[in-house]
Amino acid sequence: MILSASRRTDIPGYYSDWFYNRIKEGFLFVRNPVNMHQVSKIDLSPEVVDCIVFWTKNPAPMLAGLEELKAYPYYFQFTLTGYGTDIERNVPHKKDVVIPVFQDLSKRIGAQRVVWRYDPILFNDKYTPGYHLRAFAQIAGALRGYTNKCVISFVDRYVKNQKRMDALKVYELEETQLSVFAGRLSEIAGENGMEIGSCAENMDLEQCGIKHNSCIDKGLIESLTGSRIKAGKDKNQREACGCLESIDVGIYHTCQSGCAYCYANYSQEEAMVRYGKYDPASPLLCGDIRKEDRVTVRPVKSVKEVQLSFCDIR
Repeated sequence: MILSASRRTDIPGYYSDWFYNRIKEGFLFVRNPVNMHQVSKIDLSPEVVDCIVFWTKNPAPMLAGLEELKAYPYYFQFTLTGYGTDIERNVPHKKDVVIPVFQDLSKRIGAQRVVWRYDPILFNDKYTPGYHLRAFAQIAGALRGYTNKCVISFVDRYVKNQKRMDALKVYELEETQLSVFAGRLSEIAGENGMEIGSCAENMDLEQCGIKHNSCIDKGLIESLTGSRIKAGKDKNQREACGCLESIDVGIYHTCQSGCAYCYANYSQEEAMVRYGKYDPASPLLCGDIRKEDRVTVRPVKSVKEVQLSFCDIR
């Protein structure tokens, strides 16, 4: 299986002690986000975990313990944008803190395993297309040689973030303007030695030099594992998402970054309440097993294809 840690919250940034404890003990519990009383026990042994994909805005708390992951192939989806604290409330200073952390992580594990995400992109009176192009160019220059790939997306409106988007007076670009903007992003990425792709975008940006991307990336995982991966498209994601199926081990409404565009938190207040229940020693993130919960062992297995095909024979 492929482990996603996590689209629902920033495990490296806020819960790295918990994750390392789970790796040591060899299992964790995760609630079903649709039915909170259904709890799955997930085996974390290297025999069944083919790759771990981390999602984060600041993996600094995780760096000292990377040796704990030596038995696993893994890589990071690292979000680094040009927003200030009006949009990403609790994310550390980008130039002073986050860019150096990105560079340090890349030095430790290699540029292939740190994917830069400049997303989601929103436009308003402050964060104009011109602002984004300047910020993107500055960050790309700082990350040159530290990553091979950049991923972009444009902000989506959800019920959970609609009021925040309205308060920020977010607007959309016309199609022609968006194509020009995307084309310039592609040029800047190329100038800094980076491939650029889009995340779950319905629009076709290929003419701008931006391909549809898979964040849970079959090609990258096969490269890291040295094996072919036999897994299908993740049916739980949006139609435009190209990711492989994975098991997400996070929980919604627990991220402390306080980002205005976030779909994974109802409110920062709710996230703080759940964070108050965090116990690094618990098998369950931000909570305990209650008497009404039903815990079952989730069947998991490796998705590596071990049988050689004719094309593999030399």
